[in-house]
Amino acid sequence: MFKPKKRFVIGFALLLALTLIITWVVSSRFATDRQAGAAIGKTELIISAAASLKDSLDEIEKLYEHDHKDINLTFNYGSSGTLQKQIEQGAPADVFFSAGQKQMDALVKAKLISDHKTLLKNELVMVVPSDAELTFNTVKQLTNKSIKKIAIGQPESVPAGQYAKETLTSLQMWDTLEDKFVYAKDVRQVLTYVETGNVDAGFVYRTDALTSKQLRIALPIASDLHTAIVYPAGVVKETKHAAEAKEFYSYLQSDKADAIFVKYGFKLG
Repeated sequence: MFKPKKRFVIGFALLLALTLIITWVVSSRFATDRQAGAAIGKTELIISAAASLKDSLDEIEKLYEHDHKDINLTFNYGSSGTLQKQIEQGAPADVFFSAGQKQMDALVKAKLISDHKTLLKNELVMVVPSDAELTFNTVKQLTNKSIKKIAIGQPESVPAGQYAKETLTSLQMWDTLEDKFVYAKDVRQVLTYVETGNVDAGFVYRTDALTSKQLRIALPIASDLHTAIVYPAGVVKETKHAAEAKEFYSYLQSDKADAIFVKYGFKLG
């Protein structure tokens, strides 16, 4: 049996521990409340953007939020076709930045986009793993038996895949190569397939190829073999933050933004 003095010491120790725990919980709660309070008053803008824009827009995000303390930019990256469908189905978005004109035109026709303009241009290239031994002189070498798998974006939803299909159709190679295709959800997944050696070649934008040291450009694709590669941006009509969305849309056309896009290999529209 515990003596009264021991019971008192144990009880005091338990009380002290409980007090410390409560103090920590309350302090943590206040810290969380302060963080939440700091966020109050910030406007969140959701930017639905083509996956190939990620590197440049990540840099623009830092600059823009630094200069606009009341704005929080949230980027929804994906294939332009998928993003188009999301907007059509009512998913929240304030600005749409597409890697294809077709997707923007569809939203404009549906009266879901207000202000819009083509901002950038890009080029299609064929890439191979950096350690690939085969040297390409023509796209027609893809028919060689040594080439087993070729990655392209889903032509229906991924503009880079659409441009690749147009190229191969123009060269009368689409049907011949169809059994070799590995379809990707967006152009960045094509990039990953090539980087990891899971395919022998792939079609991506020049800007994507420049971001990786694990692959190399095997061939540039002649621009007359496919539809012009353009990047239109527009303000979504259903935005709840029209003024802020238009301001960011305008910023995408500024000298600061232009410099970043050029840095990542884009051509200005």
